[in-house]
Amino acid sequence: MRGPSLRLTRWHNHANAVGAPLALRHWLTDTGSLTVKLSARSAAFRLQRLHQYPATCLADEAAAVGLARPGRVQEREVLLRCDNTPVVFGHSVVPVSATAADWPLFGALGERPLGTTVLFSDPLVARSDLQFARLQPSHPLAQRARRAWAGATQAELSEQAVLFARRRLYRRRHGLLLVTEVFFPSVLALAQAGHLIKNDE
Repeated sequence: MRGPSLRLTRWHNHANAVGAPLALRHWLTDTGSLTVKLSARSAAFRLQRLHQYPATCLADEAAAVGLARPGRVQEREVLLRCDNTPVVFGHSVVPVSATAADWPLFGALGERPLGTTVLFSDPLVARSDLQFARLQPSHPLAQRARRAWAGATQAELSEQAVLFARRRLYRRRHGLLLVTEVFFPSVLALAQAGHLIKNDE
């Protein structure tokens, strides 16, 4: 049981349950567009697509996207960079049962942000409440985030650096889309940068 359990995490409905630092909580709990918020706090914002292809969803994602067990999904992973520094690792999955009519733009996003392109501009998209997690170093998303950080910065991110994540389920017509965002410690530097925060709309 130890092996499978290391690949799971408990998702909570309140950010206080994961023990995130106070400075990080406003990033975790903000319900507006993360892309807009990051853009407002940096001189140059960039989304870097890492990959987008068919995969098997993670063990703790299956139930959230309506699957009885880990099954086939379209998976998309990205890095969100502010002034070329990675600040957020993004991971999105859409079950293969979703049709092109459900999520017509998902397959052709390229390096365009999912949020401003689809999730916050389409009146047909319904959003669930946010969930929050503290990812252990053994969790697949923590491992992927660290590899992405190393690939982008040519430096290792210590396993002692706790990574906090949030996720939200979106529905459009009959299709489900689960978006998870893992925050790197570097995002806290943006809160000290003094950039004007634009209102999320």
